[in-house]
Amino acid sequence: MTENAWTRWPSREALSGVGVTPARRAFGLAARLITLGFFLWATFSDSHLEGWGVAAAILGVVLCGAAVVAYFRTTLEHRLPPSLGLLVLLFVMAVVALSSGFRSPAFVLWCGCAVIAIERLPLMAALPVTAVSLSVYAAAADDGWLTTVATTAGLALAGYVLRLDAEARGGAQRLLAQERAARVAEAESAALAERARIAREIHDVLAHSLSAQLVHLEAARLLIERDADRDKILDRVVAARGMAREGLAETRQALSALRGELSPLEDFLSELVATADGADVTVTGERRPMSAEASQAVRRVAQESLTNARKHAPGARVHLRLEYGEHQVRLDVRDSGGPPGELAGSGAGYGLLGMRERAELLGGSLEAGPQEEGFAVTLKVPV
Repeated sequence: MTENAWTRWPSREALSGVGVTPARRAFGLAARLITLGFFLWATFSDSHLEGWGVAAAILGVVLCGAAVVAYFRTTLEHRLPPSLGLLVLLFVMAVVALSSGFRSPAFVLWCGCAVIAIERLPLMAALPVTAVSLSVYAAAADDGWLTTVATTAGLALAGYVLRLDAEARGGAQRLLAQERAARVAEAESAALAERARIAREIHDVLAHSLSAQLVHLEAARLLIERDADRDKILDRVVAARGMAREGLAETRQALSALRGELSPLEDFLSELVATADGADVTVTGERRPMSAEASQAVRRVAQESLTNARKHAPGARVHLRLEYGEHQVRLDVRDSGGPPGELAGSGAGYGLLGMRERAELLGGSLEAGPQEEGFAVTLKVPV
């Protein structure tokens, strides 16, 4: 069952000293010392104390102090029966003090019980304790009715104000703890996202590089099986070695990109088509700043599209068009088509799927499919 305002304990943050400023801590300590000093002065200033009376008074002060300390601990642990038992003990000691002629210590105990009860207990238990303590104090005091009413009302109000202040401080501490936990969770999420990004970059680089090498090595295998000319086989092996070098360079470039050290996208595309026979690139629109993720997506799609064109339509013309728009960058890669190559069936076919997933993670899209002439890939990413 959900606790209501009457049965709910003050939070542990409110009952502890967490979040108390040094100035308030010093003020509270001074107030306690003054109260303790008055209690001791009122106890030992009576002239009739002598012999065993002094020992009894010291024992009573020690028991009261121990009971108060134990009460603060049990309320911090939200243990109601022992907390009420300790208040009853203090109440009884006040009655004993009054019957022994120690009026002032008895009044201090009753008033203190009223204040700390309403400050630290559930209201359902605190109000009866406060009412009984203040009623006994009012009956034992010889003050006028107006003074007694003002005193009891002031003590009850002071206890409630202390309770509200402690609850506000406890609420602030809980919010602070939640904010810190949220920041930790956000940092962990960012770290996981960064790890996923690094893994995706390395995967894409290796997948493209190894796929391109596979194209040439598979071609070399087919040439060997057909007893082709040695120079043709050597050309394929050399091309595979070149792709391995390019893969190493791309890996280094990806690591540089992860550090934010990307070369301009236009320069990258120009270098890419320069190494591919029958490929060209056109850039239109005003260059706009792009995130590292968006720039990497464009680069990977361009590389994957050129590799697919070499595999499925060897010898075809490939045109890349990079268009900067107001809110997005668009990359079109189209080939002129042609008869399928010998390696058209090689590979798992996951390249463009991975590029599509990358684009969607950035809030963009990727479309790929056959056209009237050849094959077209269109990537759109926001900037």
